[in-house]
Amino acid sequence: MSVTHSLQSLRDSLKASDRMPLVFLGHGNPMNAIEDNIYSNSWSQLGETLPRPQAILVVSAHWMTQGSTLVDVSKLPKTIHDFYGFPDELFAQQYPAQGDPKLARDVVALLASHHAQEDDTWGLDHGAWTVLKHLYPEADVPVFQLSIDMTKPLSWHLEIGKTLAQLRNRGVLILGSGNVVHNLRAMRFGGKAQDFALEFDTLFTDKLSNGDFKALADPKELGTLLRLAHPTVDHYLPALTIAGASDKKDDLTFMTESIDLGSVSMRSFIFHGA
Repeated sequence: MSVTHSLQSLRDSLKASDRMPLVFLGHGNPMNAIEDNIYSNSWSQLGETLPRPQAILVVSAHWMTQGSTLVDVSKLPKTIHDFYGFPDELFAQQYPAQGDPKLARDVVALLASHHAQEDDTWGLDHGAWTVLKHLYPEADVPVFQLSIDMTKPLSWHLEIGKTLAQLRNRGVLILGSGNVVHNLRAMRFGGKAQDFALEFDTLFTDKLSNGDFKALADPKELGTLLRLAHPTVDHYLPALTIAGASDKKDDLTFMTESIDLGSVSMRSFIFHGA
């Protein structure tokens, strides 16, 4: 299905719902922030399609914590350039959105069972701002981030999503940013997709479409294929959190269903409905 067709179907669905959708974006190469390509264009079109949120909560692959779940409560989250070897133009990018300290503290309380804590030292890493600058280029929607605790099992991140789901009725867009497949060691510049990347992307899509989230959070069931697709699971966890926040009333739309650089899935998806 083309990006245009997917977005038109999404527009038709969103007309009937006041509840905020859930979005997972495969962010891929940081250069997507400044390049005019199929990914950046799809994010711009998506931003024009989504209902306007009161605030955005981002779960990014690039804020990893150990033994804690942190919520950024800063008033003016800084733009973090957490990469190297890229052109100066990319390092010059800023995303000057305001934070939402009150809502962020509400999220800390909401996630008390997950031992959430306040943090005012982070900001917006490139998993957040490289896509937000296309979704909301005016940076006029308050935004804050939630960290991913790398010490917890996959199922933990599903459960966090389930707890966060109630924010959808408060006008909060929950945005996950990572990649369904992310193995930088296996990249092929200009080459075809790796077999394992195609296989895991297909497996993930089938399980997600069938609502079999338990399987997606079971390393034993995913086996070696998970380790090939994700030598570390940081880019996978945001997808699980977004899945966990959905329910049976949601419809599911996929976007940008491609493998970039041989081993990075750019598949994105949106849960939406009544």
